Formats: sequence, C-alpha cells, structure tokens
Amino acid sequence: MSVLIAFLSLAVEFALGYPDWLFRAIGHPVTWFGRLISFLDRRLNHAADPDALRRKRGVQALLVIVLVPATIGLGVQILFWFVPMGLIVTALLATSLLSQKSLYEHVEAVADALDTGGLALGRVAVSRIVGRDPETLDRAGISRAAIESLAENFSDGIVAPAFWIGVGGLAGGAAYKAANTADSMIGHRTPRHEAFGWAAARFDDWINLPASRLTALLIVLAAFLVKGADAKNAWHAVWRDAKKHRSPNAGWPEAAMAGALGLALAGPRSYGGVLVDDVFMGEGGRREADSIDIRRALKLYRVADYLLIALFGLISVIVIVVT
Repeated sequence: MSVLIAFLSLAVEFALGYPDWLFRAIGHPVTWFGRLISFLDRRLNHAADPDALRRKRGVQALLVIVLVPATIGLGVQILFWFVPMGLIVTALLATSLLSQKSLYEHVEAVADALDTGGLALGRVAVSRIVGRDPETLDRAGISRAAIESLAENFSDGIVAPAFWIGVGGLAGGAAYKAANTADSMIGHRTPRHEAFGWAAARFDDWINLPASRLTALLIVLAAFLVKGADAKNAWHAVWRDAKKHRSPNAGWPEAAMAGALGLALAGPRSYGGVLVDDVFMGEGGRREADSIDIRRALKLYRVADYLLIALFGLISVIVIVVT
C-alpha cells in the first residue's frame, strides 16, 4: 500500500499544505531532523581530527540520521496498519514530507515582489529560497534564481519524497527527507564539512537519481499541455545539457525547465562571495528572464505536479487490481 500512501499524501498536501498553526505548535519533520543533524555534527565533527576519521564519523552520523527516522516511520506505519482508517492517518502524516503548496507560494512571492516592489523586494523574496548572494542579482538574475529553485525543489521536495514513500511507505519517505536535510546542512565542500559531510552528499546524489530523471520527464510532458511552452526544446535541452551540470541531478529538471521556457538557466553565480562557474542549461539566446517567466514556470510546475499525482493514482489502481 506504499504507492497508495504516496498518492493520498500528494493529493492532500496539494490542497492543504502544511498548516502554519501546526508548524507553530510542533515544528516540522525537517526541523526535527535538523536538530539531530546539528547534535551529531557538534559531537562527532572535530576540526582537530584527521580527515579520514572525520569521513568515517560522517558515515556513522549518516546511518543514525537515516535509520532513526526510518525506524520511527516504520513503527508508526505498522501501528496504524491495525487501526481503522490507519491508511488515511499514515497518508496524512506523510504529507509533512512533501512541499507542493509551499513551493508554489514561495516562488510566486518572488514574482509578486518584483511586480509590486521592484528589485529591492525581489532580492528579499528570492533570498528566502536560494543561497546565492542576493545583492549580486539584477531583475533577470532574481527571476532565473526563482525558476531554478522551482525546478530543483520540484525534484528534491516533491517528486523524490513521493517516490521513496511509494517505495518504502512512511519509513522510506522519512529516511529520504532526513538524508536530504543532512545534505543541505553538512554536505558542503567547506573546511568544516568536506570530510564529515562527504557521505551525506554522495548518498543524497544517489537517492535523487530516479526522481531527477522523472521530474525532467514530467516537465517535458507538461510542456506539451501548457500553451507557449516548447516540449521539443525541453527534451533536447535535457539530453544536451543536463549531464554538463556540476550536480548529477539538478541539471535534469533545470534543463527541462530552461528548454520549455526558452531560457538559459544556471550558469555562473555567486555564493558567499565565491563565484561558481557553472554551465548554462538551455540556450534561450541568453534572453533576460523576468517575473512573467516565473509565472510561466509556475504553470508548468502545476501541470507537471498534476501529472505526478495522476501517475501515482494510476499505479495505485493497477496495484489494487492486480493484488
């Protein structure tokens, strides 16, 4: 029933999101995982230790980070299996691992800020969803950053957790979300985390492989259905550019989105004063992106998300009929 749990959680979270009152009351699974990761980072990652030891302890930390949520998720799912409406309750719990509604709202806020407050408000809004230096971004840079974040987070924040919920139920989704949070917190090539976070970064690359490819396909298919989008160009951009990205996964949804919109995404950008000289995804004549392109990207995202929900619904029906 894992696929059915994934379908139900997608459908419910799409409509309701994660309520603000619930976040204020108990927080969010990502914040819980973050506390565990921070604790292990403080206890196990010491600057005086040799890199070999720090890498070993990073592997040990990752095992704890993944296995603790997975074990709890499995226990909860088994418990509710024997309770009336237990499947529904499990699906409701799994909605906390998805971010369809919040992703749309955060990216839309960037377009709204650009349209109503100009560059200054646009920089503030985009700084909430990307890590690059906002003061280096012009209007086109803000728009590209928002679209890139939308594409990448569609994969990491929606398709990937849904995929792993479909594979392993609540345990699979919790394990994925914890590992992905670990990558965002310690999977960086900094003096503190290059050795300790090595395992988290490599593991995150591996577990996102299926979702990044599926996300690209969903965006290409959505481009067939959205007026003004170019599905053929999206397909060509994926096969031409995705493998050139410095990330083994981010290039797939970014290239698909770039091709569909006729833009050039990614490329050189600054993080903490350090220039990352990445290649461009898509050609797009290097034309300047604007808030209208953010809204076009949101339409593509919405349709691609519909397709994702429909896919899990279809698989659920097939599994129920076959079994």
